[in-house]
Amino acid sequence: MNGTIQQHCASIKAMSKTALIGASATTLLMFAAAAHADSLVTNGSFETNTGAGQLGYNTTATGWSVSGGYAFLLAPGTGDTTGADGQYGNLSLWGPNNGSNNGLPAASPDGGYYLGADADFQQAPIQQTINGLTVGDMYQVGFWWAGAQQYTFNGLTYEQWQVSLGSETNSTVTVADASNGFTGWQYQTFDYTATSTSEVLSFFAQGSPQGPPPFALLDGVSLSQTPEPGSLPLLFTGLIGGVCILRARKWMKR
Repeated sequence: MNGTIQQHCASIKAMSKTALIGASATTLLMFAAAAHADSLVTNGSFETNTGAGQLGYNTTATGWSVSGGYAFLLAPGTGDTTGADGQYGNLSLWGPNNGSNNGLPAASPDGGYYLGADADFQQAPIQQTINGLTVGDMYQVGFWWAGAQQYTFNGLTYEQWQVSLGSETNSTVTVADASNGFTGWQYQTFDYTATSTSEVLSFFAQGSPQGPPPFALLDGVSLSQTPEPGSLPLLFTGLIGGVCILRARKWMKR
């Protein structure tokens, strides 16, 4: 009898743990989805635009501005094929379609258009003004980014993004990109505290060297208010409470 009871206890404990893990994972996914849905950024995926080209020179992206920067909007599938035209002619990146088996995909994980900025030539921030912030509250900026190299150029390059909201700045790691290479896309988040109801969100590409142009890629930008610190303990308390109720009901059935 004691052995049977112990087996029941072990079974309930395992089911409770599974339920808690599943509920926690589901809740985190709900938070991530809600953050993206409630983003305060306009056109964070760069899909609303006037076509591929040099941003601020021969094309625009709704919500975003850049002054004098060498930054391009690239349509899906064109990064290593037709590229985009700018003030100095056509711009494309090394990839499988022009001789480099570096894994450059047709689009970022966010899909559609993406932005590529020279990280050591005619640098200028890509930015937009964010409204509706609450002073003192914390906000999280999320985005996809990668390092690449301009087609026909050779040599090791380095890339990173400096991301600012108002006067607060965070920087990604600096990635090393092999000659004719591509670093792969990665997702990055930074937290900021609002000091005004309206602040400028900006992305500034940094890299080296100037000769073999380093390009920093960007897509899927979002900015959302982070949960209140006190709400997370309440959330997990509720989850644990739900598991306890489930456990009690199973005991009653037995």
